[in-house]
This record gives sequence, structure tokens and C-alpha cells, in this order.
Amino acid sequence: MGKVLVCDDEKDIVSALKIYLTSDGYDVECAYNGVEALEKVKTLDIDLVLLDIMMPGMDGVTTLTKIREISIVPVIFLTAKGEDADKVIGLNIGADDYVTKPFNPVELLARVRSQLRRYKMLGSAKNENDSNIYSKDGIELDDNVKRASVDGEEVNLTKTEYEILLCFIKNKGKVLSPKQIYKEVWHEDCYGTENTVAVHIRHLREKIEIDPANPRYIKVVWGYGYMMEE
Repeated sequence: MGKVLVCDDEKDIVSALKIYLTSDGYDVECAYNGVEALEKVKTLDIDLVLLDIMMPGMDGVTTLTKIREISIVPVIFLTAKGEDADKVIGLNIGADDYVTKPFNPVELLARVRSQLRRYKMLGSAKNENDSNIYSKDGIELDDNVKRASVDGEEVNLTKTEYEILLCFIKNKGKVLSPKQIYKEVWHEDCYGTENTVAVHIRHLREKIEIDPANPRYIKVVWGYGYMMEE
């Protein structure tokens, strides 16, 4: 399954996470401060790190910065609800995801599995020079055979959902209005059918997002439309 390093200065949290992870088949290493975590990343074959932001001494953001100097191992931040600024900083300097305390074990394990699948997929990635293969943060579309996968697992999309996702990946970083999406996917002008686009995007999110209510891929830009970030 993989070796997961759990780092938090609260021993009860580390113990709880170890129980969740080992019951799901993972090998777990524990650390209680940033220095210990960094040393274990250097010396052990770690597949994923669960890292608390607020720790005495070397905090999680500093620890992540040092980890990124030596490793591309996936890092999921453990955050409190009021640490939004630190979440943003962490994601900007290389965190792969975050989970808010108190965490739901089901969501936590889903995020761990997702990041591990993505990490392993990158290790054996296909040649992305193929102009008919499109990828974005764990999503891969093989336009030769119209196949979609997320974090290495094939996703069963309808033709319309596939075309919408392809449209977003081809236009990463651009805000697309419902009219633009409709014209691109349905190949005709949009006349009062914006709600059709919204319904298809909702169904698409349910298939590709861990938490469709807080999407990682297709985001709303209020008053303008939707966007997949670059």
C-alpha cells in the first residue's frame, strides 16, 4: 500500500491517524516535530507525508520548504479551521492537499489514496508528448480512445462530460462562460441553455472530485463562468 509519515506535535492525533492508516493497510512512521519529520524523509523510503501546520520549533510550512529541497513526496497538510492563510502558503510552496481538523476518517483516507495513486502514476508516466493525451493534476484524457482517468483510475464519463472536461484542460487558466462551453461542446450557439452546462458540470464534478462541494479542478468564477486553474 505504501509508507506514510504522520507528523503532529499532539500525540493523540498521531495515534488516531496511525490507527486509521494501519487499518487501511498502510505502513506508518510517526514524528512529533518538523526536525524528526525531515530526518525520516531523508533516511526512509516515505511515500506520503501527513504534516501538521502549527508545531513548536520548526512549523509545518518551514518543514515543507525543507522537504521540497530534497523530495517530491506528496504532502498533505493537517490544518485547523482558522489557518486559511497557512493553507494558501503551503499550497503555493508545494503542498499537494490539506485536511481540516477534526478530520473525517473516510475523507482523510480518500485523500491519501488519491495522492498516492497520483504519485505512483507520475513515477511511470506515459510519454506526454503525444498530442492526443492531455493531463492536469492527476487527470489524464487519452483522446485517441476517449478515455478519462483520475489519479490512475479510469472514470466512466458520458460523451458530453468527456468533451466538457477536455474543453477545460485545453483552456487551463482561462475563464469560460457557459455560452463558450456550450458552443465548444455542442457546436452551436447557446440560447438560454446555460443551465444545461451547469447540470453537466455538476455531474462531472461528482465523478472527478473527492469533494464536489469544494472542487479542486473546475471552479466557479462568480459572475463570469468556470475555470480550471493553470
